[in-house]
Amino acid sequence: MQQKLERLLPQVQKPARYTGGEWNSVTKDWDSVDVHMAFAFPDVYEVGMSFLGLQIIYNLVNQRQDALMERTFAPWVDMEELMRKHDIPLFTLESRRPVKDFDILGFTLQYEMTFTNILNMLNLSGLPLKSSDRDESMPLVIAGGPCAFNPEPIADFFDLVVLGEGEEVINEMLDAYKDARAANLTRQQLLLKLAKIEGVYVPSLYEVEYLESGKIKSVTPKQPDVPAKINKRLMRDVDNAPFPNQPIVPNIGAIHDRVMLEVQRGCTRGCRFCQAGVLYRPVREKTPETLMKQAEEIIKSTGHDEISLTSLSTADYSKVGPLITGLLDQHSGKGVNVSLPSLRVDAFSIDLAKEVQKVRRSTLTFAPEAGTQRLRDVINKGVTEEDLIKAVSAAFESGWHAIKLYFMIGLPTETYEDLDGIADMAKAVVKAGLEKGVSRGRLKVTVSTSSFVPKSHTAFQFEPQDTLEELKNKQQYLKSKLKDRFVSFNYHDSSTSFLEAALARGDRRLCAVVSRAYELGCRFDGWSECFKYDLWLKAFADVGLDPKWYAYQRYDYEDVLPWDHLNAGVSKRYLSLEHKRAIKEQPTIDCRGGKCPGCGLCPSMDIEPLVLGGNDDGQV
Repeated sequence: MQQKLERLLPQVQKPARYTGGEWNSVTKDWDSVDVHMAFAFPDVYEVGMSFLGLQIIYNLVNQRQDALMERTFAPWVDMEELMRKHDIPLFTLESRRPVKDFDILGFTLQYEMTFTNILNMLNLSGLPLKSSDRDESMPLVIAGGPCAFNPEPIADFFDLVVLGEGEEVINEMLDAYKDARAANLTRQQLLLKLAKIEGVYVPSLYEVEYLESGKIKSVTPKQPDVPAKINKRLMRDVDNAPFPNQPIVPNIGAIHDRVMLEVQRGCTRGCRFCQAGVLYRPVREKTPETLMKQAEEIIKSTGHDEISLTSLSTADYSKVGPLITGLLDQHSGKGVNVSLPSLRVDAFSIDLAKEVQKVRRSTLTFAPEAGTQRLRDVINKGVTEEDLIKAVSAAFESGWHAIKLYFMIGLPTETYEDLDGIADMAKAVVKAGLEKGVSRGRLKVTVSTSSFVPKSHTAFQFEPQDTLEELKNKQQYLKSKLKDRFVSFNYHDSSTSFLEAALARGDRRLCAVVSRAYELGCRFDGWSECFKYDLWLKAFADVGLDPKWYAYQRYDYEDVLPWDHLNAGVSKRYLSLEHKRAIKEQPTIDCRGGKCPGCGLCPSMDIEPLVLGGNDDGQV
């Protein structure tokens, strides 16, 4: 294979996607370990290498003496064509061994529009697509990640799915795999054994029944010793959890080519559309001392010149101010910058802005999500337009001249007055910039909108998506309202969002659709240049299903949802209550302040939020 690859790589875009050998990558002696696992990212190298979860699990498995982990990514279309033409199977970057040789092949499910890439990677590996067609000689095909909380549209293709935080369960799984092999268990016996590990879901051990209406009647275990409900796993001590202090440095520019310093896990805000806010509850903050030490070690081991403080809501981290000050005091002299992802409008401070611009200045991003206070109350986004104007005014005063604003359209109860609110807000930000003296030649406000996609385990899981026609009309309406020399307007393709909604709310019958879409040639569906909407519609039609039925379905609170047997910790009763509050435009309190809104997670999983609190002005 080595010789073939050396001949072919000069013929493809970005050959370094397939070469491996990066700084800090790990290549172990194949014969010296008991378990061989491949981590599969169903998108290209640059996207996958930006995923912190890959670095965490890679580090964790390779710390074991008895196991190894290598990586594989979806080959871009040019590479796939050459691989098929020259009979090269999917291989890992470290040893260039065929993926089929491994014991376990683990996919991460970050986005529904990568599902056909998973099937393509299985096919390129020489593996049958369906788990039921794989034999004892083939690797276990497993998955984790946010889409694992509704894996039903791809359930037929996986032997098992892990719910929750992978570092909490991976060692238990590897130990169980080793024990099972030593005991000569069959594949089926192994799956039964793994199904008893908390957080592990084996779809083939469950039967799905449907009502005449097409909705789910029940999802029940086929055997008495298999749990009826699968609970997610979560880390109790995030501060002392293993963290990759020697992460792999990508060979080519990745989407996030910098130190990714995770300051906390979880978010307390409770935005009603946000799936991650539910899946990663409760919030667990790391100590500044741990973060300072990790940052120092990562900079030393990688040479990166930027530290990104990552989490779902970094500005809410209770020690963010002193942490930034400490990091800059220690590293800015070496030209190392600190960056923050999207800021919450209400948590922004002038001091914070001034601190992060010390070394280099980049565009600031805010996410008001909705244009009017009424709709922000519906989605429980506890910010006001006054908050935003104060924040952007402080930013303009501190020297920024470019602001990005993120919104969603198609949110439940949205009217055209709410869309007018988006345009009015953008104009108010422009006005604030001009009033603060930003040069008319440099002032820039970017408004980006995505289309609301109802996701499982959220308060809006019961809501239908706007129709395609409605979404397109709203995009054009906003486009006409945002004609301003200082404002640029971007929006996502609504047909992609429509299919994302159908898959995100789908049930097991959609396995046939995903399989048919793959057969028809769908790949890289999240990439606009590769997305083939017509082929997806044909795939649905060919198997006799309608994507509108899934995307536009309004669920009753009493309905059995395709994911009800997969427990993220927040009770369905609470999600129903939150949905009712949304319709009444009633906000819900943030539990960071100590008051519990009653989501049910902490008592059911015997855990408490961990917020350090204290004086933000202190030094670390």
